[in-house]
Amino acid sequence: MKAGNRREFLGSIAAGVIAAPAITAVLLSKPEQVLQTVLGAIPLSELNITLMHEHVLVDFIGAGQVRKERYIPEEAFKAVLPHLKRIRELGCKTLVECTPAYLGRDPLLLKKLSEASMIHLVTNTGYYGAANHKYLPAHAHSESAEQLARRWITESKEGIEGSGIKPGLIKIGVNNGPLSGIDRKLARAAAKAHRATGLTIASHTGNGAAALEQISILKEEGVQASAFIWVHAQNEPAHELQVKAAEQGAWLEFEGFGAASLEKQAQKLKTLIDLGHISRILISLDAGWYRVGEPGGGQFRSYAYFFTNLLPALRKTGVTEEQIQRLIRKNPREALNPKLRAL
Repeated sequence: MKAGNRREFLGSIAAGVIAAPAITAVLLSKPEQVLQTVLGAIPLSELNITLMHEHVLVDFIGAGQVRKERYIPEEAFKAVLPHLKRIRELGCKTLVECTPAYLGRDPLLLKKLSEASMIHLVTNTGYYGAANHKYLPAHAHSESAEQLARRWITESKEGIEGSGIKPGLIKIGVNNGPLSGIDRKLARAAAKAHRATGLTIASHTGNGAAALEQISILKEEGVQASAFIWVHAQNEPAHELQVKAAEQGAWLEFEGFGAASLEKQAQKLKTLIDLGHISRILISLDAGWYRVGEPGGGQFRSYAYFFTNLLPALRKTGVTEEQIQRLIRKNPREALNPKLRAL
């Protein structure tokens, strides 16, 4: 081999050795997981500070009478937008809107609000069986868990009500445990829908017994407890049941922080953190909302309370800044990650 050719040959080998790790890294790297918002999919890293459980508009009339014609979307838009803009100023980037179908879910209104406020809004699929099933459509009683799951899977893959807007989580609601037959069916349908979509299940849950029973149903369907958010976990008086759910991997969501209970609930949260369960805790307000049927939408509970009152109250109990950042950034990102959590 001539000297010039030999130098070129050795040079190409050296270049290949140098380039190989970079090429391997590209080949082995996985695309970043994304979450569906009302404006489309975004990387999970863009969620930033997240309110995990809030409401924009709710209609409490019941599944049999609820319909879009009962309110004027433009009026609701004008009433809600200032509240979203305010929390955007306070640093919030993402809000999970947990109003289910047949209770006032309006993905097109959410899309318009998201565009105007520059807040990522996440909507849901699923049915709300709490309040003694007032907000369940008739077919929820007659269809099987498999049939209900197919409805929710279709919304996840094709969009909600022809809007093209896809849900970012599954929202259900159940009453106190022991669960009724239809509440158990909702939990089973949610588990089946999770296995097909990877969407996290957030369940309005009456008490700790109902939470643990839902976790058992998920496991029967081959789904880990880490796919389950126990909504309103703060209402459970038995501390041991919260710990039991957290130890199984479920998420404990604390909301409903009001002036009368703020210090007590903040201290309750601090106790769970001190016991080592911060990696399973989510916080929000369950605030809002424009109430259909009330003049001007009724009295709106500001989302800003999260920043102006709740976070200072947590700091006052001794929750560190690092822990707060985990609660409002890292934990929501991990909880909402749309991946299959199979046993």
